Amino acid sequence: MGTACSGSNTKVQVGCVLFAAIFSCAVHAQRVEEALDIESVWAGHPVGFCLLTKPPNQYVAYFDANRQLTVASRTLDSRIWSFTRLDEHVQWDSHNGIVMAIDSAGNLHLAGNMHVAPLKYFRSEQPGDATTLTRVPSMIGANEDRVTYPEFLRGPGEKLVFTYRDGSSGGGNQIYNAFDAVSQRWNRLMDTPLTDGERQRNAYFVGPVTGPDGYYHVCWVWRDTPDCTTNHDLSYARSKDLVHWERSDGTPYQLPITLATSEIVDPIPVNGGVINGCTQIGFDAARSAVVAYHKFDANGNTQIYNARVENGKWQVRQLTTWEYRWEFRGPGSITSEIHVRPVQVESDGSLTQAWSHVKHGSQRWRLNPATLTPEERVPDEPSPLPGTLRNVVSSFPGVGVRIKRDSGQSDSTNHYYIIRWETLGHNRDRPRDPPWPDPSMLCVYRIAK
Repeated sequence: MGTACSGSNTKVQVGCVLFAAIFSCAVHAQRVEEALDIESVWAGHPVGFCLLTKPPNQYVAYFDANRQLTVASRTLDSRIWSFTRLDEHVQWDSHNGIVMAIDSAGNLHLAGNMHVAPLKYFRSEQPGDATTLTRVPSMIGANEDRVTYPEFLRGPGEKLVFTYRDGSSGGGNQIYNAFDAVSQRWNRLMDTPLTDGERQRNAYFVGPVTGPDGYYHVCWVWRDTPDCTTNHDLSYARSKDLVHWERSDGTPYQLPITLATSEIVDPIPVNGGVINGCTQIGFDAARSAVVAYHKFDANGNTQIYNARVENGKWQVRQLTTWEYRWEFRGPGSITSEIHVRPVQVESDGSLTQAWSHVKHGSQRWRLNPATLTPEERVPDEPSPLPGTLRNVVSSFPGVGVRIKRDSGQSDSTNHYYIIRWETLGHNRDRPRDPPWPDPSMLCVYRIAK
């Protein structure tokens, strides 16, 4: 809500997921129409920045060279940025990403720099004017002391929705709020959390993903402790309105959803090779949801699987036969060695799917529509990133390129925007001893489609 191709470059936060590089699927790169420096930013570790374009304005939220939360804003016809420094500084935790949204009245909302921390939320006092961002101490007031993974999304009727985890890894609930732009107040979207870990676990979500069937789809794995090996039981739900949730057969859920009441896609056990963030939701030509993920096979090797409801039951099919085990464990942010993209329908109605592997590189395959298994390898999709932008400028060992796509709209079918910067990789959210790399230049690019 929500990628990539070189497995060695894709980054995963074991508490959440941040894919910091785009799959390096290599050919037919698109053209840069405009490049604009913003300013130098912290390069000691990766954390999620945010780009939001809402014509005539553009906003970029990031941590500057002093690690201070900053919003740069401009009108799209100007190359001059206005800078708003907010009273927040990031430390070493890669979970502390930033998200932004604009409500129907044109006000800017920002949340971020939280990992099991009190809510940190700002809203502009004047429509479109980031310089008037002001800290708002609470949205609802309850369940806002241990916030992680903030996300803004659009519900039915373009209603602004805010969701986050209340609690910690191994013990948390998923909360949804809805914003009333007239009263400028937040309310609970649902009377209860979507999921409840019962203080024994928490759900790590992918989605909501809007499907061609008109539903919002989510899948998740349950996790018992901060150790990522305790992920288990891939689960699923869908909703028409983000309020009333149901199983794949239309049976309503009674909220909150617990482990005992979850619809289990695949009953993967603890230490079964599934990890949060490496699940995806796609759709076949019949508009049925397809959940893609990886787990250990019978020999203990990591393989990719697709699951789909057929004849009323989830059918799980193995796609790969690699002789390699991704042995992940422990807490903190780690580098993903295997990643799968969602099943997608091509213009001719065929199904394709891409994945990446630390040993085997990136691949894209045409799938059998009946079995969802690979039939033939097909060329990689054109890279959305011109090749020169993938090249690292810094000479500091271990620095890599970070890319973030626009979370807003350019109102153009001819181009889109990205931001690019460079940082060291993940370090399990632990401080690094100096020396650290020099700050890197954060830039915005307009890319021709």
